[in-house]
Amino acid sequence: MNIQFKKGALELCVLALLNKQDRYGYELVQKISDQIAISEGSVYPLLRRLKKEEYFTTYLQESQEGPSRKYYRLTVKGRDHLIELMEEWNHFSDSVNYILKEGVSDE
Repeated sequence: MNIQFKKGALELCVLALLNKQDRYGYELVQKISDQIAISEGSVYPLLRRLKKEEYFTTYLQESQEGPSRKYYRLTVKGRDHLIELMEEWNHFSDSVNYILKEGVSDE
């Protein structure tokens, strides 16, 4: 898949997954990787940036499988940003699909 497509959608995917429940970094990577081929290295810088922009907070929780895990929790600001991004994404994807239909329709 085109790397530019992935970059554009990754922030939206992370925020959408955090909207339902708090998650730790590796869990986010796994959930996204189930559908889109990504590397861990592309998610962690994004998480740092989104935290700096106050779209979520973090907290540590003990794990039975090793060291404590850093969990990410969406803030109200993050939820508002998610809604805005979803609206932009829907408009964008509808527009692209319309153009694609125009360009490949049999006339």
